[in-house]
Amino acid sequence: MSKPKVLILRTAGTNCDRETAAAFSLLKAGVESIHINEFLRRQLRMWDYQILAIPGGFTYGDDIAAGKILANELKMKLGEQVGRFLSQGGLIIGICNGFQVLVKMGILPGTDGWRQEVSLGCNDSGKFEDRWVHLRASEGKSLCVWTSGLGKQIYLPVAHGEGKFVPETEAGYKRLEASGQIVLKYCDKQGGTPVYPDNPNGSYADVAGICDSTGRVFGLMPHPERFVLRTQHPRWTRGGLSGDMDGLRIFKNALKALKKS
Repeated sequence: MSKPKVLILRTAGTNCDRETAAAFSLLKAGVESIHINEFLRRQLRMWDYQILAIPGGFTYGDDIAAGKILANELKMKLGEQVGRFLSQGGLIIGICNGFQVLVKMGILPGTDGWRQEVSLGCNDSGKFEDRWVHLRASEGKSLCVWTSGLGKQIYLPVAHGEGKFVPETEAGYKRLEASGQIVLKYCDKQGGTPVYPDNPNGSYADVAGICDSTGRVFGLMPHPERFVLRTQHPRWTRGGLSGDMDGLRIFKNALKALKKS
């Protein structure tokens, strides 16, 4: 296929759009960072892109709840565009605030009518958590094309005040786990059960990232765009790092998935 087109969707308060664009640009994708108003004015069409990225930040100042206003805009004003984008095989990633947008829009974990089933609430610590965390792939199968072949454990930074994953019901969580939609979990350095600060927010079952039933829509609280270069690692001078960094591998997986489709 020709060079994949990536849409970085931004609005007031978005502040990780350039880092996300840079990650895709390292992989030679065609990247455009576009304000949501350009779509609301009907000047552009989402389905002209193959990947939609909703980056981190504090959209609209998180004035109602983190990601809620942008979620409502997308669902109420651009739902038809998003639906057509997905029906044509598009991939979506929501990072941090973008993850909050996707769950409050109901596109994650995804049901008919995009009904919200999970949320991301205030951290148990009661404060903004800015640190690096260990993550492991959840047990059992995973549908997510973004995380294929990542291995058992990766290392990424988090930076959020509302990242606590909360399912609507325990039964709903078990359904997601059984269907392979629980993608990443916080863990300790050895890959075991974490306690604070290894689980930085108190997420239910240590969940850090989930996908929809197709595996093409992925949301996570950690920031893969902040670990695409060796020099971004806190111990880069003595860590013996080589190959692709953990964050870059996530973006590379998406491009690989497009080539297979």
